[in-house]
Amino acid sequence: MSGLLIALVGNPNCGKTALFNQLTGARQKVANFAGVTVERKEGSFTAPSGRTIKVLDLPGAYSLDALGPDEIITRDVCMGKVAEVGAPDVIVCVVDATNLRLNLRFVLEIRKLGRPMVLALNMMDAAHKRGIQIDQNTLQALLGIPVIQTVAIAGGGAKHLIEHIDTQSIKPPKIATTERDVHLEVRDILNAAVTMPSFTAKIDDQLDGVLLNPVFGLPILALLMFVVFQAVFAWATPLMDGIEGLFGWAAEMVRAQMPEGLLQSFIADAMISGVGSVLVFLPQILILFFFILVLEESGYLPRAAFLLDTLMARAGLTGRAFIPLLSSFACAIPGVMATRSIHDIRDRLTTIMIAPLMTCSARLPVYTLLIAAFIPERQVWGVLSFQGLVLFGLYIAGILSALIVAWVMKLLRTDKSPAMLLMELPSYRLPNPRNLALGLWERAGIFMRRITGVIFAANTLLWVLATFPRAPANATQPAIDYSFAGMIGHAIEPIFRPIGFTWEICIALIPGMAAREVAVSALGTVYAISGSEDAVANQLQATVTAQWSLATGFSLLAWYIFAPQCLSTLAVIRRETNSWKFVGLTTGYLFALAYLASFLTYSVTRMVTG
Repeated sequence: MSGLLIALVGNPNCGKTALFNQLTGARQKVANFAGVTVERKEGSFTAPSGRTIKVLDLPGAYSLDALGPDEIITRDVCMGKVAEVGAPDVIVCVVDATNLRLNLRFVLEIRKLGRPMVLALNMMDAAHKRGIQIDQNTLQALLGIPVIQTVAIAGGGAKHLIEHIDTQSIKPPKIATTERDVHLEVRDILNAAVTMPSFTAKIDDQLDGVLLNPVFGLPILALLMFVVFQAVFAWATPLMDGIEGLFGWAAEMVRAQMPEGLLQSFIADAMISGVGSVLVFLPQILILFFFILVLEESGYLPRAAFLLDTLMARAGLTGRAFIPLLSSFACAIPGVMATRSIHDIRDRLTTIMIAPLMTCSARLPVYTLLIAAFIPERQVWGVLSFQGLVLFGLYIAGILSALIVAWVMKLLRTDKSPAMLLMELPSYRLPNPRNLALGLWERAGIFMRRITGVIFAANTLLWVLATFPRAPANATQPAIDYSFAGMIGHAIEPIFRPIGFTWEICIALIPGMAAREVAVSALGTVYAISGSEDAVANQLQATVTAQWSLATGFSLLAWYIFAPQCLSTLAVIRRETNSWKFVGLTTGYLFALAYLASFLTYSVTRMVTG
């Protein structure tokens, strides 16, 4: 039997992706549509007849009058304009049965395309619990298309949809030629086919009365974010230690089994240790995404964006920027990728350009080293750690800097019309464990594919710079001092001398371009410190305390708040904007801020300390 291509479309939060997971299970892949950054999720399943059915999960959209890249792709695929996909044989329009008033507007737009389509009346279990009665036959007659009930989160919840697609010949919808106002048509359909009890949204209203309360809403959100960040760092530590130990063991095995030389150094240092230095942060990213998925599936995340909309509007953003910026605290890469949900292109570009200012986890090794070296370990008010307060201040500095930069960008815009926040507040619901697991698996795959190649290439280049030319036989300095990296460090030292950086720091900044945390191991190499990881950390801290001034230490802390020392993030910005212009603008303004902040910090600290 010939195959069939079906495209799943629908509003965000309608359960479309859950239905996609129900249909395809693990038989799915994520790529990109050609020439754009929008993800392309495909899967397949075998119908009872033996026919292979290919499923395309299109990005969520509210209208075919596209506002962003995701909605443009959805529109073009539905219209058969994307050559790599072709016209879908059947469009399955997924709707939330508890929110037909909003969802039916999009259904009527899709219906106007005149293509074979089916309406998947999803979340029927939730509709029944709320006492919502939907006359399926009446709805089907009014729309002129097949209407099938589904429960995407339940086993067998897509059975009737599969049977219908497999056995029925689905034809284009039968609709009247008379054009009607879409709002009036939705009203008439709801009046004829849906009985909505007055108490149906009582739970939502009660929860919103607390969570969106003008007094309690923001403190509750702040408390949730505090719990999330505590979990990101507390829960991830054992997993990160395990990954770090695994890659450290693998590198040591290579050094033990292979004869000393260039090949051994390349495999152990550039390949294993280099890639491992980035993969070690995967647990933090997955834990953060776990909470984001839970908050999203529960219906709370759009409400958080709503709560922050007024505050972020002062900086020229909308509440939608909250989610990408939240993701950037784990890593700016998924944060930049998450800006696709922002429809206004001005807000999206601004959010992309300020995402690197969020204090990502890769900065922590540098912060930890410098705080331990220069900040005394004492208690404030008997309960708070002074070092912890300094670290918290660095986080706040990043957030405030991002808001200030966004505000400046708002002033520089030629189009100063405000961007409106238009988003659905879905019903509250319990997250589905299967969807959480598949979402985390998908995110892990994206992270692995998109950064390991960049990191490997960067580490290979930097390994070459740090290894060649080789130190002479009568060398009295560390080998790196004679390498291309050492030469570059000495060459650029005059540029960084006004902000207190030594040539050793300048060298460490070079491999730190691959990933910020690499700078710590690079400093260990520069100062010829060897031994176990703990021994290197302790010796390096002692060396830094002894050889650097307090002004230099504070200057480097200020530098790392701003400096765009992450080639992977810049590569993703290039991919997401499809422009080197924004890569250059982002890199330029971040370096300028970093240099200015370090100069002021260095000068003021020297003045105060004498």
